[in-house]
Formats: sequence, structure tokens, C-alpha cells
Amino acid sequence: MTTAAVVEAPAPTALPRAFWALWVCQLVNRLGSFVQPFLVLYLTHDRHLSAGTAGAVAAAVGAGTVAAQLAGGWLADRVGRRLTMLICFFGTAAALILLGSARAMVMIWVAAFLVGLLGDLFRPAVQATVADMLQPGERVRAYGLLFWAINLGFSVSTVSAGVLASIGYGLLFWLNAGTSVIAGVVIWAMVPESRPVLDEDAPRRPLLAVALRDHVFLLMILIQIGYATIYFQGYSTLPLAMAADGLPSQTYGLVIALNGVVIVLIQPFLGKWLVKLDRPKLLSASMLVVGLGFGLGAVVHSWWGYGLSVVVWTIGEIGFAAVIGAVFADLAPVDLRGRYMGLSGMAFGVGTVVGPLAGTNALEHLGPTVTWIGCALLGVVIFLGQYSLAPALHARAAANAATA
Repeated sequence: MTTAAVVEAPAPTALPRAFWALWVCQLVNRLGSFVQPFLVLYLTHDRHLSAGTAGAVAAAVGAGTVAAQLAGGWLADRVGRRLTMLICFFGTAAALILLGSARAMVMIWVAAFLVGLLGDLFRPAVQATVADMLQPGERVRAYGLLFWAINLGFSVSTVSAGVLASIGYGLLFWLNAGTSVIAGVVIWAMVPESRPVLDEDAPRRPLLAVALRDHVFLLMILIQIGYATIYFQGYSTLPLAMAADGLPSQTYGLVIALNGVVIVLIQPFLGKWLVKLDRPKLLSASMLVVGLGFGLGAVVHSWWGYGLSVVVWTIGEIGFAAVIGAVFADLAPVDLRGRYMGLSGMAFGVGTVVGPLAGTNALEHLGPTVTWIGCALLGVVIFLGQYSLAPALHARAAANAATA
């Protein structure tokens, strides 16, 4: 398949100071992401909850994350991107401290949901801010850099959190809250409001009334759910398949760590090339690579075979993450940009639920070969669907650029 070059932005330009403040904010926030990876261990060891109850509390965090996409998009459009991010970071700090000090089960449930809700409010706001401040040709590079910062910070935090947890889980909550406050201070000091100024006399359009008539957007949402369904096999079905092949859990940890290593090492170099490519077609190709990468699981049974699979789908993930925000920014109406970004994030959240359920049940009842071939076939289906939307996405991007 040939991917056409984009004529806009042939040479990269310097990104604005406010963008780099967002980049620092994302890095600091992820460097302090100590609590979520160790939440279940904290609840079972320190709070002496059963594994099932601890898993349900972790699911409450996930439920808050899904709700945050809609809430964050609505707030970003109604009260502003900057205020939404400030609510997120300062509110997350308070929710983390509440969760770390909660003793009653009801308070633990409430605090867990708030951690998920407040902790992810910033995503639609950040996506919309980047779209507001940058021209379309600059967005792929910017989203790619943010993706890299997130993974760099998270890779460091997961290693350091293990050391800190040996001192005491309570320390994780306070340090995580502290980095959230620092991120909020960065936003307050260096990121101005970017929400476009709209005609005050123009009626405010309701999101659903517009989105439900936007067939291109709805198809994009369905395709994104399909992509997320494939992607989250890496954190649900993959460890089970490796265990069935006689590989220990430590081997899974090393294999899945390749995901972060590849992103941190390769993304900055791929990013310079990705900006030159046709965005909708790059998105479709990236989804295909992710599907085929998981499909390799049908023919591998060794640690290095699974490692190769992870490397392949991680390369696809890099392309997807760099371009998905830019494609939705090109697609979204200016007055609904934050809420469109929120719906996009919620679609990915739906995939986090559908993916593990579909993959683990397929593994149990159909076996690993059929499961991984199913991932590859789904990758082909969403590739064809996404590729066929390319002309409509280009037309929408041109129309939105003409009215901006």
C-alpha cells in the first residue's frame, strides 16, 4: 500500500512555549503515576481486601476514566480548556489523598471513582488545546511528542514505584498527589486559555444532535472501538496465552516492557517521518500493523516470538497514537471540538471493556490460534473501513480549515 505525502507543513516549525508546557505537564504527571499500577496490591496487602474486591475497586477507577471523557469534553468546551485541566490536576491530588486515607468501603469506592474521573478530565482538554494552538500540519508531530512524554514518564514511574512501595504504599499516594499538583502549577503558570472565541449570538449546539447525524464520526468511533479491542489483548489475553505456553509471569513482564522501550527509543525518530504522511491512510495502516502484530501470536510459542509480536504491534501503536488526535481534530466542528475529543476517548474506553472480555473468552473456548487469527482479521476489517473513510476525512478537514 502506498501512503500519500501531505503537502502541508513540509518543514517543521518551532512549537509554541505553551505546547512545551503541556509536554512537561504530561511528563511530570506520568512520572508520578505510582498509585494505579500498585492499587490492587495496596488494597490486598495494606487494606486486607480480597482479590475480587480489590479488582472491583480498580474497575471503579476505570469507570471514572470512561465518564471523564464525556465530562472533560463538555467542560473543555463550556468552561475552557485551562480551567478543566486545573480542576483535573488539583482535584486528582485531593482524590488520591482521600483514597490513600480512606478506611470505610464506601469511601474507598467513592475515592477510587473520583481518582478515575478527575485523573482523566485533562485528556479531551489537552487534545483540544493542541488542536486550538497549532495548524493542522503541525498536530501529528505535537501529538506524537505528547505520546512519547507519557510513555517515558510511565516507564520510569513503574520502576521507581516498585522501590517506593517497599518503603510503604502510603508514600505512593502522597508523591502521586504531589506530581499532580506540580502539573497543575505548570498549567496555571504557562498555559493560556485556547478555546476559540465563538459568536455569542450563535445558538449552542447540543453534542448528540450533531454527532448522531455525523456518519463519518460515528464510523470512526466504531473503528476506534475495534482498534482498542485488539490493543487491550496485550494486557489481558497475552499473559494468559504465554502462561499456557509454559512461560512464567516474569517473562510476560519482560516481554510487555518492550512496548515502553520501543516507544521511548523509536518514536522520536519515526515522528519526523510520520508528519509527512497522509493522516487518514497512516491511521488505517497503523491499525493493520497492530492487528497483524497480535496475529503473530497464532504461530509463536517462545518468549522471543511473543517479544517480536509486541515490537510489531508497538510500531503500529506509535503511528496510531501520533495521528488519531489530529484526525479527530480535523473532523470535529470547532464549537464541539472538546466534546468530540471526549467521545473519541470514551470509545477507546469501551474497547478496554470489550477487549478483555472478548479475548479471554475466545482464548478459553476457541483456543489461542483462533483468538490471534481473529485479531488479525479484525485488524484487516478496520483497516479497510478506515482507509475507505480517507476521502470523507480529507473533505471534512478542508471544510473546517476554510471556516476556521
